[in-house]
Amino acid sequence: MVDVLVSAAALADALASGRFADGGPVRVLDVRWRLDRPEGLPDYRAGHIPGAQYVDLDHELAAHGEPADGRHPLPAVEALQDAARRWGIDDGDTVVVYDDLRNLSSARAWWLLRYAGVADVRLLDGSLRAWTDAGFDLETGDAAPSAPGSVTLAYGALPVLSLEDVADFADAELLLDARAAERYRGDVEPIDPRAGHVPGAVSAPTTENIGSDGRFADPEALRARFVALGALPGTEVGVYCGSGVTAAHEAVALTLAGFTPRVFPGSWSQWSNHPELPVATGSEPR
Repeated sequence: MVDVLVSAAALADALASGRFADGGPVRVLDVRWRLDRPEGLPDYRAGHIPGAQYVDLDHELAAHGEPADGRHPLPAVEALQDAARRWGIDDGDTVVVYDDLRNLSSARAWWLLRYAGVADVRLLDGSLRAWTDAGFDLETGDAAPSAPGSVTLAYGALPVLSLEDVADFADAELLLDARAAERYRGDVEPIDPRAGHVPGAVSAPTTENIGSDGRFADPEALRARFVALGALPGTEVGVYCGSGVTAAHEAVALTLAGFTPRVFPGSWSQWSNHPELPVATGSEPR
């Protein structure tokens, strides 16, 4: 398995030389986005890792359709390929993604590009804070690639769960809910039309996969956590969240722990917009 995480020091070395010793030419993507402030471009322009390209999560890493499709359905692969070429990505590049939110948003780019066939995508462990804490400089304004990229993308490189798969999967395997526990229980639901969780899903907030410094826990600790939640030998693991963004963050943690997770891209925003589908509330799966 290629590396999932990269340190600030290793990224700085790769930027200085133009490539990773154990990978290809380096391309850096800034994926700043948050639910309460989705437009990350002003923050990017105020200071970003030198050469990083800004990625608009809402419009380049997601499509927009009917509510029944969810809030962040996957973009058409042709649209993602066009965007990746605008970012300067070629086949064989090593792509590093980061944000300023403990990688909770940039993980979407990690997962989506991996799903689309980019073999070597890494997250800056500790996100932008790790870079600045290490004393490395930022640049301002907009960065442009030296030339458009030529990468070719095709979906299907990672396993997924469709809306039609989820109920049977939750019955037979382990389905994790990466949202905050209060949303899982149905105590609150600030965004989607119904509160609660997919019947059979187990609460596993992805924020518990990282420390106060924003770095992921070590693989052994992550594996112990997921085993305690029910990821026993021979059990497949699926994951969802509100709209398929932080589910990708939990997919990173699961990958670090040695699992091959199935992401449900439509997540709760899709499930809850289908009134014919059941909803469970409370702290237990059913």
